[in-house]
Amino acid sequence: MTDVPLPYEVIRVRRETADTVTLTLAPAGPSALAPFSPGRFAMVYAFGTGEIPVSVSRIDRHELVHTIRSVGAVSAALCRLGPGAQVGLRGPFGTGWELERAAGGDVLVVAGGIGLAPLRPLVLDALAAPRAYGRLNLLAGARTPEELLYADQMHAWATTHGPLHCAVTVDRPGPGWRDRVGVVTTLLNEARFDPPNTTAYVCGPEVMIRATARDLLHRGLPAHRIRVSLERNMRCATGHCGHCQLGGVLMCRDGPVIGWDRAESLLSVREL
Repeated sequence: MTDVPLPYEVIRVRRETADTVTLTLAPAGPSALAPFSPGRFAMVYAFGTGEIPVSVSRIDRHELVHTIRSVGAVSAALCRLGPGAQVGLRGPFGTGWELERAAGGDVLVVAGGIGLAPLRPLVLDALAAPRAYGRLNLLAGARTPEELLYADQMHAWATTHGPLHCAVTVDRPGPGWRDRVGVVTTLLNEARFDPPNTTAYVCGPEVMIRATARDLLHRGLPAHRIRVSLERNMRCATGHCGHCQLGGVLMCRDGPVIGWDRAESLLSVREL
């Protein structure tokens, strides 16, 4: 981990949706950041604008992939970059998904909107070693079909990886949409998993995380086996600014991925 940004070059840009792009970055100099693991994040610096925390959406040797939605000045600047542009990176920071917790049991991945991006490396790792786990499930939701991330990749996963059960839903269907409509928790009814022997990984808007966790608890998943990401609370990555503090926990230092047995009480404290 480094607190000094290292220069990275944009080597590929992929437009995912109208406001979301995926940047593939490679070291622009002799130094590279230490290896990342799924769920951890980097501070991505847009020169002349600022930096934001972004989880990795794919890890490929020294290349890092970040999927970024344009929602503010820094993210908008990053989304405008083209191949050959440079950014600064610090990291890796935070806790990871820890897929090894699911070894021998079923894996349930539930994503809402941009929350699928931090979960993609975990899905790829699970697909690369299917014999290490039981049944694999990927449930993803978006507001509209146009905002669904990695739609072509999810179709490929579902058709080429027999062990994977993949389902998608949207809140507002458009012309030609023939798939499911509704919130992502409705997909749990058709997922294939044994609750006491399942580890769930959940990322998305906070209201979606809460609803999913409540549903999974009701179905018999232990709270500590529901892993959630609270990355939307992060700011500086060092825990100094205090913006990421929930109760006695600093998300930059102790998160963003934690068990629901801890997350539920932390989110409740914020509501008081």
